[in-house]
Amino acid sequence: MLVLGKKIYSVYKTKGIIETVSIIVKRIFKQKPKSLPLIKEIVSHGKGIEIGGPSTIFQSSNILPIYPYIEKLDNCNFQNNTLWNSNLKEGYSYKYHPSKVDGYQFIQDSVDLAQIESESYEFLLSSHVLEHIANPIKALEEWKRILKVDGHLILLVPHKDGTFDHKRPTTTLKHLIHDYKNDIKEDDLTHLEEILQFHDLLRDPEAGSYENFKKRSYDNYQNRSLHHHAFTTLSLAELIDYIQLKIVAIEPIDPMHIMIVAQKLSTNIDVKNDALLSSLKMPSFKSPFYSDRL
Repeated sequence: MLVLGKKIYSVYKTKGIIETVSIIVKRIFKQKPKSLPLIKEIVSHGKGIEIGGPSTIFQSSNILPIYPYIEKLDNCNFQNNTLWNSNLKEGYSYKYHPSKVDGYQFIQDSVDLAQIESESYEFLLSSHVLEHIANPIKALEEWKRILKVDGHLILLVPHKDGTFDHKRPTTTLKHLIHDYKNDIKEDDLTHLEEILQFHDLLRDPEAGSYENFKKRSYDNYQNRSLHHHAFTTLSLAELIDYIQLKIVAIEPIDPMHIMIVAQKLSTNIDVKNDALLSSLKMPSFKSPFYSDRL
């Protein structure tokens, strides 16, 4: 409650009373994605894996309450103790819902899922993980590899406008491709100078003082707290298009989310997302985020 109070106060200081009340109302009456029925249908069949779970956003009372519909779900975390979970153990110990059988907990980096055979899962979930990965294309290629043909990726990424990244420039696809082709590792701190300059600590009370934040940031390989990259709805769609997944649905959702559903097609099918990408550039595209409307 203390952290939530600090967040509300920071919004009040930076955006004023009207925006603060608006955000509080949106948190109480959480907006459900229009694609929720589709996502429920996808996860109700077959076996899935989550990267970085369990995630609050997938629980019954949140905006994407899909855990109750999933019968089989494994998980992957990069180490036994993270900023978000502790005392994780490899094996059948992944608890994502009280009424479901525990899934298998993998302890390995999500850019290298060598333990997992190709085409093992019907769907893959990930919420607010991709921005913490230094080489997102490398990770997404691994996630795509372990999906079965016609399987789905259900991905949530923070929109930069809704987070402490709102002052940062959007990471370009060209930059992400450069990182991939140069095999950037997870100890990379290329963006650290930019982050230290533009990270809005008023919107990130958990980070503490600037000195604490700086110290934590330099130790990022151990804690993975940094947002290496900053996304808009269009930039995320361009990234998913680059790895040749068919974008089924994409939604910017207040107060900070971009949600995307994408499908892995057979290798002999040429994936085309041109019409959707064009629609995201049109004035008619509706988004709560300023950067999407530029």
